[in-house]
Amino acid sequence: MIKDRSVLVIIDKKGSLEDYVKAANAYPMLTAEEELKLAEKLHYQGDIEAAKLLILSHLRFVINIARTYSGYNLPQADLIQEGNIGLMKAVRKFNPEVGVRLVSFAVHWIKAEIHEYVLRNWRIVKVATTKAQRRLFFNLRKIKQRLGWFNQEEVEMVAKELGVTSKDVREMESRMAAQDIAFDPIPNDEVPDKLLMAPILYLQDKGSDFADRIEEQNWEYHAADKLNIALDKLDERSKNIIAARWLDNKKSTLQDLANKYGVSAERIRQLEKNAMKKIRMAIEAQ
Repeated sequence: MIKDRSVLVIIDKKGSLEDYVKAANAYPMLTAEEELKLAEKLHYQGDIEAAKLLILSHLRFVINIARTYSGYNLPQADLIQEGNIGLMKAVRKFNPEVGVRLVSFAVHWIKAEIHEYVLRNWRIVKVATTKAQRRLFFNLRKIKQRLGWFNQEEVEMVAKELGVTSKDVREMESRMAAQDIAFDPIPNDEVPDKLLMAPILYLQDKGSDFADRIEEQNWEYHAADKLNIALDKLDERSKNIIAARWLDNKKSTLQDLANKYGVSAERIRQLEKNAMKKIRMAIEAQ
């Protein structure tokens, strides 16, 4: 099956958008019978050539749909390319037995991909995250082209028309009217104070655990100091046993230490137990 980003419909970066549009419009439109035969070949036989012809013959429709989103000030070539991805998804899922033309089925997929692209790129900060907010965003864009800025009466009218609250309309209008601000300071000779408005200078990093890490590090240093003092109070053999059993990278077994000191493993276990007791007492006494 064709991949979503097939080279068949990716706009050539070396060419112009005008050349691409001319090439797309040069592919002949299919009759209902031709489209059905190709769709059946693709659906039942997995015919890649049939998929290619279905895609190429519908590129003009993607261009027409993408043009309706020109008001978002995004590159037309990118809008078309995202729409092409939606077209390819539609071709892949199209069932010829449904009894509708491909273009009617594909409109949803084409617009869905373009909508995702608009929401990802229209602003750095996302203006719409939920399904309801996305619907409000796109409908509000269309209405605002007619009304401009809303007064209270218009807000209530829009809210009633779209089935949302007046608060939702005001909030979305505010998000759409907001402007992105550079996170880092940008030198500006004409407006020196603009440097002070960079969010990096005043926004709190709530995800930072710097203070916690410093506190934890201080506790580790303190605990290590107390342990070293306690170890210094042990005899040399007990100290070596504790280090070999707990502190060295390669831990020793009781039998390893028994062989080293010429005693039984049980004797090493007793020495270890007594040493650990002395360490706890020494630490608690500090």
